[in-house]
Amino acid sequence: MSAPRALLLDFGSVVSVSVFERHRDTEKILGLPPDFLNWHGALDPQSDPLWQRMQRDELSEREYWAIRAREVGNAVGEADWDVQRFMTRIRQADPDAVVRADMRRLIEAARQTGIRLGILSNELELFYGAEFIQKMRIIEAFDIVLDASTTEILKPDPRAYSLAIDALKLPAQEILFVDDQLRNIVGAVQAGLQTQYFDLRDVKGNLEAIAARLRLNKQGF
Repeated sequence: MSAPRALLLDFGSVVSVSVFERHRDTEKILGLPPDFLNWHGALDPQSDPLWQRMQRDELSEREYWAIRAREVGNAVGEADWDVQRFMTRIRQADPDAVVRADMRRLIEAARQTGIRLGILSNELELFYGAEFIQKMRIIEAFDIVLDASTTEILKPDPRAYSLAIDALKLPAQEILFVDDQLRNIVGAVQAGLQTQYFDLRDVKGNLEAIAARLRLNKQGF
């Protein structure tokens, strides 16, 4: 398989640090007791029956996070939190702080070698809000940003991948797609993309695998 000429990334949990990884910080920010947030999603599916239901397609990812947002809002005495309110409260004021430092370095290294860069997200604006995203400097590194918050075409719908392939102006087989949801990886394989599943249990290993596939090892990553 040839080295990809484009890197197409999911945003939540891939470019950004996942909510699950930040539980201890979130508890401090919101004044919750230590270990109060005991659901860990992809980090520990057995701890999270709601996540398991989502994986069985009994509810959508948007529904999963809507439920968690309401739960956390109620826990701090504020009813009717939606996901954007939840994200705003736990992410605080610095948009760039949500980005994985090593992923930022990988993106910069890829850009310097001429690799095209894209985001294919289901909920970027829906979860973060347009104003927050506009202040996020990492977005400027990308050639294309496709967000189902506005396109209304969610992965793994084949049309979502087709939009990205057309926007990147490259054959599907020359694009490496990275996502933390296996259903979206399956959809990408069916669309002819190269794929890398982003397993939150081994973030370092995932980043090293992406860098190796992009031939970035000698570029200082």
